[in-house]
Amino acid sequence: MTLPLPEYDQLDGLAMADLVHRREITPTELAEAALARMAARNPALNAIVRPLEAMAREMAQALEAALKASPDHHAPFVGVPMVIKDMLANIANVPTSFGNHRLQQIVAPDDSELVARYRRAGAVFIGKSNTPEFGLTPFTESEALGPAHNPWDTGKTTGGSSGGSGAAVAARIVPIGHGGDGGGSIRIPASCNGVFGLKPSRGRMPTGPVFGDSWRGFVQEHVLTISVRDSAAMLDATAGEDIGTPVACPRQERPYLDEVQRDPEPLRIAVTTTPFFGKDVHPDCIAALDDAATLLSSLGHHVERAEPVVNGAALARAFLTIVAGECRADIAWLGQQLGRRPRMDDVEVSTWALGLVGRSLSAGDYASAARELQMAGRVVGRFHERYDLLLTPTLAAPPFTIGALQPTALERAALSVIGRFGLGNALRAAGMLDDIVDKVYAFMPYTALFNVTGQPAMSVPLYWNATGLPIGTQMVARFGDEATLFQVAGQLERARPWAARVPF
Repeated sequence: MTLPLPEYDQLDGLAMADLVHRREITPTELAEAALARMAARNPALNAIVRPLEAMAREMAQALEAALKASPDHHAPFVGVPMVIKDMLANIANVPTSFGNHRLQQIVAPDDSELVARYRRAGAVFIGKSNTPEFGLTPFTESEALGPAHNPWDTGKTTGGSSGGSGAAVAARIVPIGHGGDGGGSIRIPASCNGVFGLKPSRGRMPTGPVFGDSWRGFVQEHVLTISVRDSAAMLDATAGEDIGTPVACPRQERPYLDEVQRDPEPLRIAVTTTPFFGKDVHPDCIAALDDAATLLSSLGHHVERAEPVVNGAALARAFLTIVAGECRADIAWLGQQLGRRPRMDDVEVSTWALGLVGRSLSAGDYASAARELQMAGRVVGRFHERYDLLLTPTLAAPPFTIGALQPTALERAALSVIGRFGLGNALRAAGMLDDIVDKVYAFMPYTALFNVTGQPAMSVPLYWNATGLPIGTQMVARFGDEATLFQVAGQLERARPWAARVPF
């Protein structure tokens, strides 16, 4: 099938915007090219679950009028198509479903602050992207929206919870996809889909006006991109506190886009394959890590084996405690949106079960878990007094078959019975939810620690395994030091470009 603007697939967002600024292409032409690719490629992927064709065309036409009225219009992403994850980020007059079937028709009255900043940057929204219910899983398979499919192998997971955005970027439907990361949810789909994904430091991004901290500040929103420079430029355009922000992050010295072009001084980089939350690591992920470490060493950095020593089991329990409490609060919030008490059939059975655990916990349980997690920040902070970066696998395994981490039929039946009788304490005592969560932690043992500590972390697509699946490598910097991550990411991208590698 011949699609409009054949060169579109080879362009990142800044390249598209540059063509618009030079009047070589129009925002409408870009929007139509993106919409054509969505029509052609999305049916096999289910990456975009709410197309916004009319909105995209209206936004593009408005940008063309603005360019005519002001030839010096310098929005960095003028006319660039992007998708918005169907969670947290509200687009005025469009539902934000959070992957939940009850929220499909409840429209947001206003833009969230982050979406308003995307508009000011010149982006054009072509659709809302797929996400699991309330972003609770590292795979994108909600009952309400259906599974997202990996463009490298449609039988495999896209990761989650920003799996739809990761797949849409990998498939070159858009060069930029919004995401949110509470336990790895930008970095996980970046790894699974072979794109670049950075989670900013806690407090770097606006969360208002509807939300304060999300998951005690674990969640940070940003984007998944083809290129490093798009991620940097979008962070330049959107970062910074908003009115009433609970946490503010130290501001950067210079634009992040400038950092991408600066080769870093030789860095001291620690490398580990030791999982923080799980046990085993697939050989492909170790091979990807070793490959990245060798490349970094060849670029002049000092690379050695070392890792922060944390109590992974205690941290996993504490993290689950916080998430269970937040899940219960999400269910209560859902009830407020519906104007009645929430019921079991309002959410998926696993969500309801996790919410029951949250209801059975005490305020003291929640506070103790928060203290345990905060102490991990002290440990990792001291570790970064010795090392500029920590290098780990992003994930413990390549993308798995869709459905592999879902509860079994027996587990679902048991969860349903326990949920129907509201037996949160029984669920905790039986350890059933622990078994289900352990399967999840086994896939993502490296990412959640840095949501807890608040440090910036990224997944870089440097490696594909023998079956053609992408395997990301995670890099973590000191709190507030996105600059070093962008310097290193830019250096790696120049040394081993990945943008030309596409799944079709």
